[in-house]
Amino acid sequence: MKNQSSSFLLLLFCMSIVIFSCKEKTPATPKDLAKENIIPKPVTMTATGSSFRLTPNTKIIINKESDELQKLGTYFSKKIAPATGLNLEVSFSNKTFTSENIYFSLIDSLSKYGEEGYQIVTTEDNLRLEAYRPAGIFRGIQTIRQLLPANIESSTKQNDAWEIASGTITDYPNYEYRGAMLDVSRHFFNVEEVKQFIDWCAMYKMNVVHLHLADDQGWRIEIKKYPNLTKIGGSTEVGGGKGGFYTREDYKELVQYAQDRYPMIVPEIDMPGHTNAALASYPELNCNGKATKLYTGMKVGFSTLCTSKEVVYEFIDDVVGEISAMTPGKYFHIGCDESDATNRMRRRKKIISNLSIECKVSSTNMANK
Repeated sequence: MKNQSSSFLLLLFCMSIVIFSCKEKTPATPKDLAKENIIPKPVTMTATGSSFRLTPNTKIIINKESDELQKLGTYFSKKIAPATGLNLEVSFSNKTFTSENIYFSLIDSLSKYGEEGYQIVTTEDNLRLEAYRPAGIFRGIQTIRQLLPANIESSTKQNDAWEIASGTITDYPNYEYRGAMLDVSRHFFNVEEVKQFIDWCAMYKMNVVHLHLADDQGWRIEIKKYPNLTKIGGSTEVGGGKGGFYTREDYKELVQYAQDRYPMIVPEIDMPGHTNAALASYPELNCNGKATKLYTGMKVGFSTLCTSKEVVYEFIDDVVGEISAMTPGKYFHIGCDESDATNRMRRRKKIISNLSIECKVSSTNMANK
């Protein structure tokens, strides 16, 4: 009897193996890639009428043992984990494509699409994101996020079928410079808020984040040689709020955060006008040697550095040089707009000429550091 029971249990076990091994995977949902809304619109999209589904077995496979590519795979995995409940493993392999996986591949032959271009090939079996450079992989990841159900952006687990429409997408930018400006001088935004702005810019494939760091209403970045710029000039904002500023460490953190998402930070220190926050902080920058009052309104065109004083050019050199040394991008914005209070066109031309020289010198110094 005992032997018969054991044989029966063994038979049931074998039958269960057969049943589960023959279980078909969930069929793909028909989807039309051409009807998906992607911002900005890719250069080309060709639909094949099916979809690829993320499952607990899905892995992210990178084709090169690259720290940057590994970081991008991890970024994508973490970005979709809260909503999907999936923890997609990132691993290296240069073998043949297999089912259920996502592939991030750097391919030299795609140089024709430039540094930011990419190609996505999606079938029922797998998804392949290919680019010439890591920036292209990052741009492609943003497209994948938009192809997933909108709930993918949720911070909590959602019950959804995580499917991506099948087909081929080819994309590359029409414009080299694609950016947005955040004015933190009139109204201060803290580090986390600026990071959120960077994330939004990166999601829509912008490659420049312009930070307006100083104006009449506030000076927002620490300069070692001039502590009063933030102590006094950073103490308020439009409407009389408490203002605020970024330490050097804060600014470096923001620059790195942007680099990891591929926008370039462009700092702006507006001059010779729009400088009341600096004029209130250091009297010697004024022609009469007296500090101005802090300003919390919205009027423009009333302030200016005293362009006939050598101390002003020393100040400019120090400020531009220090910020440039912390900023790896190739641009530094100096404004030069609405300088109605700058005396005489001769002096206005002088400061613009000198500022141009200072920025070139600072950029050269930055490149040599």
